[in-house]
Amino acid sequence: MGEEGAYGRFCATVDAASAAAGVTDQSLLERIKRPERVHEVTIPLVRDDGSRELLTGYRVQHSSARGPYKGGIRYHPNVSLDEVKALAGWMSIKTAVVNIPMGGGKGGITVDPHLLSPQELEALTRAYTERIWRVIGPLVDIPAPDVNTDARIMDWVADEFGRQSGLADPAVVTGKTVEHGGSLGRDKATARGGFDVLEAALNAAHEDLRGKRVAIQGFGNAGANAALLLNEAGALIVAASDSTASLVAPAGLPVEELIAYKARGAHFCDWTTFERKRLEGQIEAENAERVSARWIVELANGPTTPDADAVLARRGVHVLPDILANAGGVVVSYFEWVQDLHSERWLLEEVEARLAVVMRRAYDAVTTLAAEKGISMRLAAYAVALQRIATAIGEGEKTPRRSVSTMIL
Repeated sequence: MGEEGAYGRFCATVDAASAAAGVTDQSLLERIKRPERVHEVTIPLVRDDGSRELLTGYRVQHSSARGPYKGGIRYHPNVSLDEVKALAGWMSIKTAVVNIPMGGGKGGITVDPHLLSPQELEALTRAYTERIWRVIGPLVDIPAPDVNTDARIMDWVADEFGRQSGLADPAVVTGKTVEHGGSLGRDKATARGGFDVLEAALNAAHEDLRGKRVAIQGFGNAGANAALLLNEAGALIVAASDSTASLVAPAGLPVEELIAYKARGAHFCDWTTFERKRLEGQIEAENAERVSARWIVELANGPTTPDADAVLARRGVHVLPDILANAGGVVVSYFEWVQDLHSERWLLEEVEARLAVVMRRAYDAVTTLAAEKGISMRLAAYAVALQRIATAIGEGEKTPRRSVSTMIL
């Protein structure tokens, strides 16, 4: 895919935000947009019946200007190099927006994991890790869970990295089970970070969550936990959807029952079918006119196209952009990395309090620049990030590479 793909949209947004960021040097902009390294690997998989397959995997290391590469690994049939390049770029922006000392990366395998047995899933994960272990590491590139990957899979990555490298270090990945060095609060971090940003935005607008009617598009980890947090805060979840179905209940959905149902591996298709065509770009120009919400919180990556952004802005819809709203996951991943490096374990209350501080500081920085420049929250978030990345690149050219540092809040 070319400029019309996800990576093209990433580059276009960087270009659009560059003036507000004061980053106008074209060579510097190209350096910010282009990934530093792209790894494409062939992964052998032996199925349970003895048949053999060759699958394609990726690890894109976008920017190390501000610290080690950081980003998830996803398993999905639509994974492509274009998508992974875009996701890695968004991670570079995201870590800079929340101002943690990390860069951006992303990985993935083009596969439908739902068609694999548990044994095949583990074999695939270990084979992929065997292909990429030389280019990741606790001070180089730290993967994490993403679409269709979880703490168990991260445990396998960490274990296989140790077997291949001889370095048994839990800091090589984040999002692990707590028993294997994971952080408390990581499982709900994306949703909680988005909740913190939404609360800050509503407070600034002198509005309250209580009584708000909410639709959740996507009921995976982030969507389900967001529904739970919003419900606990007094909001009414009136619609929810997953990859197969959509539910609508004006009087409110039974959130805890839905979460328990999904936890058993079920899908909403037991109620009614509803086709999903892709992960990114769900809100586009043709359906943005029909969005009745006043607030949109982007807990997924790249859910809104640039054309849709223009429509939503014209209609007065407030969009809390993905690179800010869903950054809670990478923030708590960073916390997990710090804990592993220093052999510490933080209480859940401590993790959540530190996350709230980081997210609200980031929200304040973005809204301040948005008001100053008269631009959207999305462009302001990009501009804040571009300023920080450009500064780091400039400092890196003047002085030797800094040693990896940690920031304790």
